[in-house]
Amino acid sequence: QVQVVESGGGLVQPGGSLRLSCAASGRIFADNAMGWYRQAPGKEREFVARVTSAGTTAYADSVKGRFTISRDNAKNTADLQMNSLKPEDTAVYYCWIAHGLGNKYQYWGQGTQVTVSS
Repeated sequence: QVQVVESGGGLVQPGGSLRLSCAASGRIFADNAMGWYRQAPGKEREFVARVTSAGTTAYADSVKGRFTISRDNAKNTADLQMNSLKPEDTAVYYCWIAHGLGNKYQYWGQGTQVTVSS
């Protein structure tokens, strides 16, 4: 079993910053990827950012230059630093971890709300 827990959401004004944290525990392969997705009301869940255990990162175009993902392999944690936040960043943010051939095994957290509003 793998458990994934997010923290750090909240309300922030446009232009502000928030940091989300994710911790995964349980039976996790050393070679894995961790990342963040988000889902806004009435929209499908979308990719935000991910980082592999080797340190390779990827970002959605909408957050490039504003969001930074980092991780601690020893602790299986991944943080998402979000700067210059916009109202359109408002969503429930979900942490994701995947391992196995072709990311066969995938696990999700419960989500944390991020609201960007004045």
